Amino acid sequence: MTDPNSSMSTCQVGDVSLNLRRGGSGRPILFLHGAGGVSEWTPFFSELSKTNEVWVPDHPGFGLSDNPAFIKNMSDLAMFYLDFLDSHAPEIGFDVVGHSIGGWLAAEIATRNSTHINSLTLISSAGLRLEGTPMGDVFIWNAEESIKNLIFDPLVQEKRLNAQPTPEEAEIMVRNKFTFAKLAWHPRLFNPDLKKWLHRVKVPTQVIWGEHDGLIPASYAKLWADVLNTNECHILGECSHSPTNEKPVQTAELIKSFLGKHPL
Repeated sequence: MTDPNSSMSTCQVGDVSLNLRRGGSGRPILFLHGAGGVSEWTPFFSELSKTNEVWVPDHPGFGLSDNPAFIKNMSDLAMFYLDFLDSHAPEIGFDVVGHSIGGWLAAEIATRNSTHINSLTLISSAGLRLEGTPMGDVFIWNAEESIKNLIFDPLVQEKRLNAQPTPEEAEIMVRNKFTFAKLAWHPRLFNPDLKKWLHRVKVPTQVIWGEHDGLIPASYAKLWADVLNTNECHILGECSHSPTNEKPVQTAELIKSFLGKHPL
């Protein structure tokens, strides 16, 4: 999807070049994507950009960004983004929205330093482990299993199953999968040390989840909300792992409402 009010460019963080999508104006939002990356300016971004300036970088190793050898794990990626924030954050800072491993990344960044962060919204976030409630293992699912576990709507599932990526899109998909595995293969999708440091997150937080998430069950939403000591926890019906794509307007409105409760 193209949007006349969005653009794609590159930005430098040290020697690393990041691909950056950007659109809208107003209070700045930094969106940290999940394992699938970002292939276009989506309806969710368009909805947010009606009232906010939205920044959507491809993480190092994803999409069209560089893949520096020094980023070996999620801790390295969090430290890299602290450099990004020091270099590129607007003077008023960002409201950070993270989906899946992007939510995990957002939490890792905020436990280290929240200087440039005004709030956190974690959507279907990886990063923690709930005893007795295992996550799905996306690394062993075939394509059909992945789509059925990650998407609620059968019509969207069918469309995704029948999609034929271009060679360029297929190359990026493989690239994203390799980087995802590097970051989250072991331990699977979580950091056993993260929970004990989340008390350091002092900015307002909210949690958004899909009721039928087949990768990270919705019971994880309460775990995150409890650890972050927030009452802002929203479970969306008829939705699986990607509220930003499955419920774009509703998810964007939850973010806008949340930000309205916490003026700068």
